[in-house]
Amino acid sequence: MLDPKGISATMAGMDTRSCIVVSDGRRGIENQALGLAEALGRLTPLQILPIQVPRTGKLPDASMIEPDLWIGCGRAAVRAAALHRRRWRRTRFVYVQKPRSHTDLFDLIIAPRHDRMHGPNVLNILGSPNRITPQRLNEGASAFADRLEALPGPHAALLIGGDSKHHRFTDAACANLLDEADSIRRQAGSLMITVSRRTPDALTETLRSRYAQAERVWFHDGDGPNPYFAFLAAADWICVTEDSTNMLCEAAATGAPVYRLGVDGDPGKFRLLYAGLEGAGAVRPYLGRLESWSYDPLHETDRAAHAVLEILA
Repeated sequence: MLDPKGISATMAGMDTRSCIVVSDGRRGIENQALGLAEALGRLTPLQILPIQVPRTGKLPDASMIEPDLWIGCGRAAVRAAALHRRRWRRTRFVYVQKPRSHTDLFDLIIAPRHDRMHGPNVLNILGSPNRITPQRLNEGASAFADRLEALPGPHAALLIGGDSKHHRFTDAACANLLDEADSIRRQAGSLMITVSRRTPDALTETLRSRYAQAERVWFHDGDGPNPYFAFLAAADWICVTEDSTNMLCEAAATGAPVYRLGVDGDPGKFRLLYAGLEGAGAVRPYLGRLESWSYDPLHETDRAAHAVLEILA
């Protein structure tokens, strides 16, 4: 819900621009818009305030001080943009992802290259914006330093997503993932595994029973503090199920070798993303062997932030 008093206090200040980040609150959606706002905040003084709006039903009234910048992501944000644009005439509106409608509401659209969207107000980037920075990775590693030090190196991180429109974690796909996890563990000094909210319960339970008490394994099932950034920081290899475009792009922003783990389904347009990440030297399909290579970490979020700064200027 919108809190006008809180927003007024947060946005106070003559030399600092104000920015609201609008989403439905889902982590994968919010983090894209928030990552873009944070990258802009590294370029210019910026007060950032995330707000959540419902995907259906009545939208809360936008009775607040007019922000300099509006950044949204997800369908709920498109709904909110129509209301907010009528209220705030001087605000610059930026949308992350490809909106299915109302493209005229936005001064700038940051669209993934694989969505093949074009227009005078469109900037195409490889993948999606994210919150990965060296500082955030260092903070994540520091928060779990004792646990990481107890794991022998080299470290491999295994990031597991779940069913999506294009991908299916069938029984066969899950069995193959378990075989790949064993293969990765045999080659690495230790294995760090995390599942997501979309991971099938049966797969999570199998992983828990196999790895929760295993030596040289850190299994995180969502309970307690989240070591996700610590895993990214410590990993010598990052292995990601291909359904999660966000995690693939986040991993590719670290500079560590990234392996894409296949699941069932038809990737469709995401084949263009995989090809782009492989072309950038960041990602390779996992073929049963861990290898080391180097590449320039992706800085697409920073590139998008510079484009936002231009429309503010």
